[in-house]
Amino acid sequence: MVLKESDSTLSHGDAAPAFSLPGTDGETYTLESFAAYDALLVVFTCNHCPYAKAKFDELNYLTRAYDDLAVVGINPNDAEEYPDDSFDRMRELVEDGTIGYTAYLRDESQAVAREYGAVCTPDPFLFSREDDEFRLAFHSRVDDAMSPDDEVTDYEMRTAIEAVISDEEIPIDETPSQGCSIKWRD
Repeated sequence: MVLKESDSTLSHGDAAPAFSLPGTDGETYTLESFAAYDALLVVFTCNHCPYAKAKFDELNYLTRAYDDLAVVGINPNDAEEYPDDSFDRMRELVEDGTIGYTAYLRDESQAVAREYGAVCTPDPFLFSREDDEFRLAFHSRVDDAMSPDDEVTDYEMRTAIEAVISDEEIPIDETPSQGCSIKWRD
C-alpha cells in the first residue's frame, strides 16, 4: 500500500470530463445519465483499500440523504494485480448491500481516472449542475477521519453538498483526500 494525497489538475468551474463506463447493474453510464441531479459526487475508489473501505458507509449515507445528489463510484484499479478490485467483486459488494451508491462503475482502461487527475482511493470530486453541465465545485476529502481507524468529527463533504444543492458558497476550505495509490497498469 502506498499512501497518496489527492492532487488533480481540474480547477473550480471546470467541466466534468466525459465518460462512458459500465455499471455493476449492467447499464452503461455517461454524465448525461445523471442530468436529473443538481450535484454529482464522483469518487475514485476501489474494493480493497482500507481508506476507501472506511468511506463506504458515508458514501452510502450521502446517496440516501440527498435526493438532488448522484454519488458515482469509479473503480480504476488494475484488477489483474489486485483481484479484489475486479468487476465481479464490485458486483458482489453492490448485491450484498456493502455499496449502495447511485452507480458503481468500472474504469478498465484507467482513461477516466487519468482525465480527472485522480491519484488515490478515495479521491472525491463534487460537481454542481450549471447551464446543463457539471462543473467542479469542490475537490476535497469526504470527512476529517484521514486514517481508517480515526473517528469522524466533521462531515465536510455533507457541508459542501448542502451548499451546492442550495446554490450557496461552500463555507469550508478544501483538504486533499488521502488513501492508497491508484493501481495503474503501467
